[in-house]
Amino acid sequence: MVEGFKNTEVGVIPNDWILKPIGEVCQIFGRIGFRGYTVNDIVKESEGALSISPSNIQDNKIDFKKCTYISWFKYEESPEIKIFNGDILLVKTGSTFGKTAIIKGLPIKATINPQLVVLKQVKIDNYYLAYTMMFNVVQNQIITAIAGGAIPTLSQQLVSKFKIPLPPTKAEQTAIATALNDSDALITQLEKLIAKKKAIKQGAMQELLKPKESWIENTLGEVATLKARIGWQGLTTAEYRKTGNFYLITGTEFKNGFIDWDRCNYVDENRYIQDRNIQVKTHDILVTKDGTIGKVALIKSVPKPATLNSGVFVIRPIKDSFDPEFFYYLLLSDVFQIFLSQLSAGSTIIHLYQKDFVTFKFFTHKNLDEQKKIAKLLSDMDIEILRLEDKLEKQKQLKQGMMQSLLTGKIRLV
Repeated sequence: MVEGFKNTEVGVIPNDWILKPIGEVCQIFGRIGFRGYTVNDIVKESEGALSISPSNIQDNKIDFKKCTYISWFKYEESPEIKIFNGDILLVKTGSTFGKTAIIKGLPIKATINPQLVVLKQVKIDNYYLAYTMMFNVVQNQIITAIAGGAIPTLSQQLVSKFKIPLPPTKAEQTAIATALNDSDALITQLEKLIAKKKAIKQGAMQELLKPKESWIENTLGEVATLKARIGWQGLTTAEYRKTGNFYLITGTEFKNGFIDWDRCNYVDENRYIQDRNIQVKTHDILVTKDGTIGKVALIKSVPKPATLNSGVFVIRPIKDSFDPEFFYYLLLSDVFQIFLSQLSAGSTIIHLYQKDFVTFKFFTHKNLDEQKKIAKLLSDMDIEILRLEDKLEKQKQLKQGMMQSLLTGKIRLV
């Protein structure tokens, strides 16, 4: 054991820290059964109070814009679960049990639905308590407590018994919470910047891809080849490999318009060489035709030989009839989405047939160099967004490392 630390039931913590049950540092409230509500209690915006549900919690934050509203009567009926800034919410049942959030920037009066509990009257730093509940120290206790239950449910009594490691002074609790809160603020700032950049790119796409006088109309089947793994080849999931030398692209690896090669399965060499038409090359455009149809990816590079399963089309221009990257952005635009919606009008479309796809009409600048210039502008925007998303991911990893160090006392902020 490292000097100055001790073993506890929740892990190793400093000697001067203690364990306390959550029920000793706050009050826990939930919606009493007979005060639940039905669809008849849901009202329009501005006609009632916000009702927060588990689906409104994303990344430990509340998306108030997605909340429903319930009548003022139902809001006033349960005063103990009226929500205020600084309150801590915990999902007690359903598939996302244990999910936690602290209330910040509450826009109007609010309450919770029956799937949540709220922690109030916190005697320690409430942000410290919230971060501790988000951390694996408490999350592991939650998982252990309901293991084997048919329906995962956290009663208020059960929540009150979960133990948290507690620094000896509120000043140290606050210092830890402030450091993590600052990290969260940077993450939020990056998320907002990324959203802004994506909105700018979307506007640029609409303007740059809008047909002009010098543009010409094309029909996909006349200017491109569409290939996919044909049915008789019968590739099954039993042939998917976790490692290998030949990537298999199924469509589930599409990420931000490109291929996340780390998520790809593999196939044996005989499956790769079986059909040269679907051996993936740089500048290929891929479109999913089964499941979630219409997902698009551009092949920027191929780190290993790669082929397709039967759910993905590969599209290649015939004799430089269009710039592949320009066409990729066109498929990301409203033009392609409108085409897909017209195909599915009046039915639930679950497959994009080649006989339909070849009829897709689109406009391109008649000059290939001009197409490339447009694609370059949009590609530069994508590069900037990807750089910011990489920075965001690193910041999230940094925060996780901070939580591991700060909430277990490995690093002290005194």
